[in-house]
Parts: sequence; structure tokens; C-alpha cells
Amino acid sequence: MSGQGPEAAERDRGGPRRSRLLVPLLLCCAVLAALTGCSSGKDAVAQGGTFDFVSPGGKTEIAYDPPSARGTIGTLAGPDLMTAGKTVSVDDFPGQVVVLNVWGQWCGPCRAEAPALEKVYEQSKTRGVAFLGINVRDPQQDKAQDFVTSFHVGYPSIYDPEMRSLLALGGKFPTSVIPTTLILDRHHRVAAVFLRTLLAEDLQPVIDRIAAEDRS
Repeated sequence: MSGQGPEAAERDRGGPRRSRLLVPLLLCCAVLAALTGCSSGKDAVAQGGTFDFVSPGGKTEIAYDPPSARGTIGTLAGPDLMTAGKTVSVDDFPGQVVVLNVWGQWCGPCRAEAPALEKVYEQSKTRGVAFLGINVRDPQQDKAQDFVTSFHVGYPSIYDPEMRSLLALGGKFPTSVIPTTLILDRHHRVAAVFLRTLLAEDLQPVIDRIAAEDRS
């Protein structure tokens, strides 16, 4: 017979039980830590002319005005999704309003908003408005290409399965929110952000307003 007393035996019986309880508790803590790391109670901060994006406190639509208070993103460029060996960049569109859309072919809301984005693109491109997609979390490039073909997307996308290009957005945002759409003004400052699926009537008025701003 074991020489353990009642208290030691009870500790031994509780060990596996405590382990089973500890694992989900640690997972919950990890999730909370991740959420806390994305939230600071501010919408965004402009430091040295650039934006460091953080959680918008539940907002799904954010406007940054006046224009003089807007910040810029870092250099955003990457491989063209549809053309091997080609690089596409925000810098390819100097003096234009640039609509950035973060999407994935696996994303149901991205599929839902694709026709609306294409409609607004077609209605706006002759007025100095460019669209640039950022395709993320799609390790099979051909599936992402099929998305572009199926939805007749006429604007280019950066192919970024590992989401490295999003470091240009501060490394904190919008990596956990897909789809996300950012609108850059003609100086490529962040003018508006949408953290939700868009309809054409949501996006068109905002683009029209930003495109009509004084270019100086």
C-alpha cells in the first residue's frame, strides 16, 4: 500500500483534472491577449506623417478629416496576382485616389462585395481613381486567379498569401478583418476605412467626395 496520506492522494487525483482545466484557460488568455494587443481605445494615430492602425473600438466605417490631419501608409507593393514576374504597387498610381481592398477567395463576404467593387471601379476610373486588391491567405494562387476571372475583376491585385504586404499598414491592421477597404486620397493619405462588406452605394459617395478634394 502507498505511504501517501489523504491530502497527497487528493492532490494526485486533482492533477489531471487541473491540467484539463488549465489548457482551455490558457487558450482563452491567449485570445484575450491578441484582442487586447489590437485595441488601444483609439481609431488611429498619425506619427511622423504615417499611420499606425489599431482597433477602431467597434467602428466599421472611419473617416479621417480634415485632409491635413491624414497620415500615409508605408511602401505597399508585391507580386501581381495575374502576371508572373510583375510587381504592382500603390506608387504605380501617382496623383490618383487609390482604393485598397483586402480580400481572399475563401471569404464569403469578399465574394458578396466583388460585383459592387467592380461597378464602382468602372464608374470611377476615368476620374483618376485606381483600385488595388490585396489577396491574402490564399496559398493556391490559381484559386485566387479563378476568383478574379469569375467575378470579372478589372483592377490588379497584389498576391500576398502570407500577408507580408500588410506590414505597410503598420503591422497591426487590418490583418484580422477581411474584407477591409481603405481609400487613399490623391496624396496617398488614408482618408477612409471600411471594416465590412460594401455595397456600391456605400462606396461611391465616399470616393466621389475624396476625388473632388482640392489637389493642392
